[in-house]
Order: sequence, then structure tokens, then C-alpha cells
Amino acid sequence: MKKDLTLPFDLRTAQRLTEKFGTPVYVYDEEGIRAQSKKLYKAFDWAKGYRNFFAVKATPTPAILRVLQEEGMGFDCSSRAELLMMDRMRIPGRDIFYTSNNTPKEDFELAIKLGATVNIDDFAQIPVFMEALGSKHLGSVAARYNPGGKHTGNSIIGHPKDAKFGMGVESLIESFSYLKKCNIQRFGLHAMVASNELNPRYFEDTVKLILSEVKEIEERTGIEFSFINLGGGFGLNYKTDQAEFDIATAAELIRIAVLSAGREDLEVYTENGRYVTGPHGYLLTKARYIMRKDKTYIGVDASMHNLMRPGMYGAYHHITVLGREDEPVTRSYDVVGSLCENNDKFAIDRELPWVQPGDIMVIHDAGAHAHAMGFNYNGMLRSAEVLLNNGEGRRIRKAETVDDYFRNLIWE
Repeated sequence: MKKDLTLPFDLRTAQRLTEKFGTPVYVYDEEGIRAQSKKLYKAFDWAKGYRNFFAVKATPTPAILRVLQEEGMGFDCSSRAELLMMDRMRIPGRDIFYTSNNTPKEDFELAIKLGATVNIDDFAQIPVFMEALGSKHLGSVAARYNPGGKHTGNSIIGHPKDAKFGMGVESLIESFSYLKKCNIQRFGLHAMVASNELNPRYFEDTVKLILSEVKEIEERTGIEFSFINLGGGFGLNYKTDQAEFDIATAAELIRIAVLSAGREDLEVYTENGRYVTGPHGYLLTKARYIMRKDKTYIGVDASMHNLMRPGMYGAYHHITVLGREDEPVTRSYDVVGSLCENNDKFAIDRELPWVQPGDIMVIHDAGAHAHAMGFNYNGMLRSAEVLLNNGEGRRIRKAETVDDYFRNLIWE
């Protein structure tokens, strides 16, 4: 089954949104995000204490995080600012999973103050964390596992043996030997070894490996694990010839692995971001110019600073020209922005219908790792974000202004 390209809005709605909020603009489909959340939870309804801690870095917009909280999700934070966002939103500590690396003591202190589950990345952090904790109590602590040569990564995240994240079994054993002396109630093991993976069996292999290491660590340290965190990585089928990630099969394979290991006692967590919001965010941009050189270019009012994945990674994002969906696809274009960089391209040699200046173009699958990765190179400004519910759009982030861009400059 090929990708579903159905949009949650039509040309008339898009025109109304762009007239009100301008372009480029990000539009998120609240109904789609809620449905995707429910699908994820239904797939794991067999798992004890299942929780998805949404990766805040994917879409760090409070209005969207609030929707996810209503759908039962916790939040995976990776920085001080994200922890402070949780505090500002009054998210309770039990709903926060803090996974960072090269972590300063003051950030451990903040995570401990909030009551978050702290996920320790390396044995070198243990004394810093223990000093930050002192005699205080903390509900849950995990450590991040790197399988090295025991498991493959994928093209996006790379091979585990080359990753800066996590530690091997011997370091984990040493880490938990120290941590069990602290006033910590629950221990867990975390691993994140793939990103945007579409093969369900990859996650079966991952959980089997985690459970094997859980057994060895328990035997050699005397601790008892309460939970495992499989990380994120459930994929998004960006390309039109790709089927959607089979969440039901992945969850069932994970269930069988947990049962086979006799570890139904363990709570199971994930921290998917892209899978949840990625398919339900759209970047709307208008065509400015049609430029005929050696190739034909569509110059749009969005640039790579709005969505860097195509220009930076060569990533594919489908493009719909609103109002021309039923017209023949007979022309080849490069779709480009206005940065002074030649890789500022959303599409290269893309087959599209006839396009004219003023046409609204929709860049699909921009609901994660999209607006969040924006930047200000060339003095470009980040766009607004809008949450769509029953055809009505609510602004959930203002567009940046030149005053915002100038705010921290010292002029003399």
C-alpha cells in the first residue's frame, strides 16, 4: 500500500489560513495527531505501564505538547530549555524522561528538582549526577545502552559503534553498582539505536538485545530493573512508494520478545516523536517566480531555514500544488528558496503539474524535526505555526520579526 497523500484542508481553507497568517506557515492537524497517538497506545495496550515519552526536540511547541499530554503521553527532554518548558507547562516529574549527554551538574540538579526520570549517558557522568543528587530521593533513574557491534544502526543515525551516545555493558554494570547506593526507587535501561526505521523487525532485535543485557546487569549488580525504554525511531514513510510503518506488527514482535524472556514484570516505554506528529504537519509556501535557466526553477517564499531536511540531508518531502491535484504531472522543476546557498532546495527534478506564481504549495510530513530545526542564516526569520481543528486555524507560535532577530545585538 502506497503513501496516503490526503490533506486535512482544501485550497479554500489554505487560502483562508495564508491570508490570515501569511506564508510560509506551518499547519498541524490536531485530529491527525490525536489519531496517531491513539494508534500507538492501542498497539502497546498489552504492555505493563506503557508510556510514550514524546521527543520534545521533534516539535517543541507547547500547544502541541498539551494535545499530546491529553492523549496520555509523557515527554522526553534533552536540554535545560526543554526541562524549563516542562516546568512552565506544569508537567509533573513522573511525565518527564530526561536524556542528555555532556550534561552539566546544574542540569542534573534541575531534572532532580522536577522529579524527572534521569537517563545517564556515560559512566563519566555518574559522580556528577551523584553529587547533584546528594541525599535527596529520586523516583527513577535509567542509563543509556550502546550495543556497539552487537546491533546495526541505520543510515540516519549511523552505526552504534560510532555513536557518542550510551555505554557498553561493563560500563553499565559499573554505573548501576554506584547508583544502587543512592536513594533511587526504580531503575531502567534505555537504548536508542535507530532513527526513522520502517522495518518492524529491527525493533524486535533491539528489545531482545536490551532484555539480554538487563538479565546480565541484574545478575552482576544485584539490582532489579523496573522498566525498559526502547527509545524512538518508529519511521515515517516520506516517499510516495513507501507503506506506512506497521506499528501493530512491531508492537506484537516486541510483545513476543518480552514474553519469551519472561519479563512481563518490566514496564515498557518508548520516546517516539517523528512517528506521532511528523505526518500531520505541513509547510505552506507560495510560488514567487518561475525561472527558466538550464533547468526550470520554482522560487518559493520558504527557504531552507524553514525546513532544512531536504537541503541538509537530501531528504524527500512530497509536494502538492493546491488546486492542481487533478492536472497532469508533465513538468520537471527544482523547488528552491532564497538563501544564498545552492543547496537551498526543497526538491530537485521533481515532476509537478504546471505551476504559476501565487500557487500555494504544500510540503508534506513537516510535523517533526522541521520548524524545530529552523535557523536565522542570511537574516531569515522563522515562520508562524498554526494548529488546525475542524477547519479552523489557531496560531500557536508567532512568526519572528526583524525586531526579534535584532533583539540581542549590541550596536555600539
